[in-house]
Amino acid sequence: MSNYKIYEGNCLDILSILKEKIDLTFLDPPFNQNKEYKFHDDNLSENDYWIMMSEVCKKVFTLTSKGGAIYFMQREKNTEQVLHCLRDTGWTLQNLIIWKKKTSAVPSLNKFGKHYQIIAFATKGEKPRLFNKLRISPPLPPNYKNGYENGIFVTDVWDDIRELTSGYFAGDEAIRNNDGERYHKQQSPVSLLLRIILSSSKIGDTILDPFAGTGTALLVANQLQRQSIGIEIDPENVKCIKTRISKFRESDNINKYYKEYINTENLSELWDVGKQVDIRSNKQKIKTLFEN
Repeated sequence: MSNYKIYEGNCLDILSILKEKIDLTFLDPPFNQNKEYKFHDDNLSENDYWIMMSEVCKKVFTLTSKGGAIYFMQREKNTEQVLHCLRDTGWTLQNLIIWKKKTSAVPSLNKFGKHYQIIAFATKGEKPRLFNKLRISPPLPPNYKNGYENGIFVTDVWDDIRELTSGYFAGDEAIRNNDGERYHKQQSPVSLLLRIILSSSKIGDTILDPFAGTGTALLVANQLQRQSIGIEIDPENVKCIKTRISKFRESDNINKYYKEYINTENLSELWDVGKQVDIRSNKQKIKTLFEN
């Protein structure tokens, strides 16, 4: 069963007519890097770009339920602008998350290489309506034999989520055309949206993605039994999203990540896997169930 809506058009226009209350927004806009888009000018002046982003944040704020969350992803060089943009439109910053990439850093002649993106987590009001303290089971460091018995809490540095790199190394999750070429090089990984949606929503909540792209937020929300709304200006991307959700690929299946979050205390309230099992007393059984 699909619990999503996808609107084709300019996000500012669509945001102006939405009636639903939003509980969580994932905001991952084009970064204004002069990339080639069919229906978007990615070479705006700095001022015009941030005016547009402020309008988006303002409209999303109006639609958001009290205590609802936004996760605004951007390049590290735009950190200051992101923080101003959120604060000026009413949002309260909770965390500045560092998403540390697992691939090689981008080299630079005169400064340290770039190796991360920022994700600003903010809420409508001082107190989040909910925040789920996720526990993960990270890979063991070299020469360690035993892991953390109860996992560790997720912090504001995310260094365990691999981005979808270019070419062959992007793996099966990357959407490709008939020639094997990447369909959308800015496709967000399923594991990133899984963490965001698990952290700041519960079953039945409504998730918004104003720049839906290939629809990863909608895809993950649908599997987690959340309602979702996507806005996308490119009709080809809209088709891609509908196909991706209706013709489900195993590479998009979130269940392979279940065992990573097995130590989260209220996981069964956030993620219904259709198994009536007490998670804390049956960890090994569930770990085995989701082993590849």
